[in-house]
Amino acid sequence: MQVSVETTSQIERRVTFQVPAAEVDEAVEARLKDTAKNIRLNGFRKGRVPMTVVRQRYGRGVRDEVVGELMRERYVRAITEQNLNPAGFPSIEPKVDEAGKDLEFVASLEVYPEVELASIEGTEVERPAVEVSDTDLEEMVETLRKQNASWEEVDRAAEEGDQVKIDFQGFLGDEPFEGGSAEGHDLVLGSGNFIPGFEDQLTGAKAGDEKEIKVTFPEDYQAEHLAGQEATFKVKVHAVKGQALPEIDDAFIKRFGVEDGDIEKFRAEVKKNMAREAKQAVDNRVKQQVLEALKKANDIPVPQSLVQQETDALKRQAAQQFGLGEDFDVSQLPNELFSEQAKSRVQVGLLLAEVIKSNELDATDDEIRAKVEELAEQYQEPQQVVDYYMNNDQLKTQVKSAILEEKAVDKLLEQAAVKDVEMSYQQALAAAQQSEQAEEGAAEEGEEEAKS
Repeated sequence: MQVSVETTSQIERRVTFQVPAAEVDEAVEARLKDTAKNIRLNGFRKGRVPMTVVRQRYGRGVRDEVVGELMRERYVRAITEQNLNPAGFPSIEPKVDEAGKDLEFVASLEVYPEVELASIEGTEVERPAVEVSDTDLEEMVETLRKQNASWEEVDRAAEEGDQVKIDFQGFLGDEPFEGGSAEGHDLVLGSGNFIPGFEDQLTGAKAGDEKEIKVTFPEDYQAEHLAGQEATFKVKVHAVKGQALPEIDDAFIKRFGVEDGDIEKFRAEVKKNMAREAKQAVDNRVKQQVLEALKKANDIPVPQSLVQQETDALKRQAAQQFGLGEDFDVSQLPNELFSEQAKSRVQVGLLLAEVIKSNELDATDDEIRAKVEELAEQYQEPQQVVDYYMNNDQLKTQVKSAILEEKAVDKLLEQAAVKDVEMSYQQALAAAQQSEQAEEGAAEEGEEEAKS
């Protein structure tokens, strides 16, 4: 077999193969003889069909089968012998495939890029310095009370934060529009769940009031026939309800896993969870800055096959996140909604892999267990979580990957100029949330594309 490798780009290779005709024809003939032993044709006993008839009826199909196997086998052998590191599957195309002639075919493939890491030395990384204050703690306790609040009818005008039960119907001009009506709908004023201006105009309404509310749909509204349109809603208010916050008593405290109802233990547990959340926000903010610097310093080519794999994974993630169902065909989601994010993830993955390899980073079983125990702290039965993870090889591998990523980021951070910046608990969480929303942007756009 003759093999020649042509470099068509930094990550693309074109491999040309030539297999002697005698070798191919011999393999085809041997397969035809095996086939002849088992075929049945009218007028012939099993295994007694003349070879001329076998070749005439089965020759092309058998040759295609043999040639396909030869091309795959020779391709696998060549990538080993030529030290090629393919990223994804090749495109294999026969050039000459005739009896009596050498078999010629070409495999086009992408390979993993050779990465020579450039340093991020001199990059300034802002590291938030966050303390959970007593004020933060009190605000969180109030938030927990609101999350567990009940609604009670009140005999007064509705205020922001109240819940109103309403019937409504929307009109464009004098015509009602589809999807613009509901009965007995519960709406919290100030929640931002309705069109801008709708909730504001219900402030001051009382049970029994009927109101006409005029709004303008946003220009980027998801329903194109409503975008930018002026509409009128006829609204009937059935009830106004105010929040009834629970007392911080034994029953309330036990909801959060503090079985003895001790308020100081409860406050300590809440503060501990807040500190953990703040640390995660800080770590993520630092990591994002480091990874952006790494990408900027190392603009490596990215195999399109890997980008497509990551794009498909993001599509499945979006479909799951927005409850589109297991049977939803993710190919309906356009690639362009996810391709930039996918490319970025692949680039970061390749660069981090090189950081891990060049620094010989590893994670021991003790480190994996410690990380699992840290993750398990937020569950009511932490030991069960630890046992579950440590007895599942796939989950342990995921935890190990997370540890190696942390170590790689720490190693890169040694090259950067780290500047500690004072930041409140709320600011740290808001920054983390902003980063998450940027990640989810493409997924949300994909959901709207699928619905339309």
